[in-house]
Amino acid sequence: MAGNNGGPWGGGGNQGGGNRGNNGDGRRPPEGENSQIPDIDDLMKKGQDQLRVLMGGRGGGGGQSGGGAPQGGGGPKLTKGTILIGIGLAVIAWGAASFYSVKPEEKSVELFLGEYLATGEPGLNFAPWPVVSAEVVVVSRERTEDIPSSNRSTDGLMLTGDENIVDIDFQVVWNISDPAQFLFNLRDPETTIRAVAEAAMREIIAQSELAPILNRDRGVISDRLQELIQSTLDTYNSGVNVVRINFDGADPPDPVKDAFREVQSASQERDRLEKQADAYANRVLAGARGEAAQILEESEAYRARVVNEAEGEASRFSAVLEEYTKAPEVTRKRLYLETMEEVLGNIDKVIIDESAGGQGVVPYLPLNELRKGDK
Repeated sequence: MAGNNGGPWGGGGNQGGGNRGNNGDGRRPPEGENSQIPDIDDLMKKGQDQLRVLMGGRGGGGGQSGGGAPQGGGGPKLTKGTILIGIGLAVIAWGAASFYSVKPEEKSVELFLGEYLATGEPGLNFAPWPVVSAEVVVVSRERTEDIPSSNRSTDGLMLTGDENIVDIDFQVVWNISDPAQFLFNLRDPETTIRAVAEAAMREIIAQSELAPILNRDRGVISDRLQELIQSTLDTYNSGVNVVRINFDGADPPDPVKDAFREVQSASQERDRLEKQADAYANRVLAGARGEAAQILEESEAYRARVVNEAEGEASRFSAVLEEYTKAPEVTRKRLYLETMEEVLGNIDKVIIDESAGGQGVVPYLPLNELRKGDK
């Protein structure tokens, strides 16, 4: 009977007669709603058919209606638009894999099937994938290698040219100048740079003495070390540029450090005393030379004065002799009077007149006192 086609819910809920009062799964629709609710199984089958079409398959049959009868027609098929969309997506994915950007502090190395092709500059670059690949390298960043390292502290002990041991501590600052050479020619760049730097430093220290290394020659050693490391790395075509050398320290080994400092202190004290002695010697020598020069000058002056006086006396004697030959008596008397005047002119004398009536002493004029008054 038609009234019994409603299933276990009966047909009383639908007075319209011909339609079933469920959605094909035995569930009763809400009251007052005339449209049918889609079946979950139908929705799942339709989704599977669409996915099968996108994957290249063909769609299956449609879902069932409210009575469970199969619906007519197949699922969605592969169309020209779908193919174009797939090709577009593939081209976009290939372009995303082929185009790459390089920052200003970087450079790229492009490889054609693993072999060097070109060096990419900063900016947007193109390397068609998968034939060409690219590796980006930071070239401007400064990297450092400390020698000795913290776990190998004995690497800094080196032998000098005067057979002393010195503990050297320095740092190599470097960057990349050629990324292609850096990637292909050095298997372990850090280890290579450390080995080259240590060997170069040992060569320089072996040709130097201890005292200049500890005191005044650190700048010279740093410049020479940088040149030697750079030339060695260039022979390897390493693509490494040595920026600078930081010469952090040069000290004697720890077991003899205190004794060495005492020796250095004694050496400095010796130098100070030697400088004081040299200054004293220079001062005394300069004074002696000045005094000798003064004595020589005085001797020369005395000699000139004596010679001049002798020449004057000789000239005067010659003049007197000439006058004496002309008038001997007059000249003799003149000489006598001048001599007596010279002898008696500077002595005190008392004149006694013996003809004054036998009196031994008579009043006299105090000529000597008068002369003193005149003086």
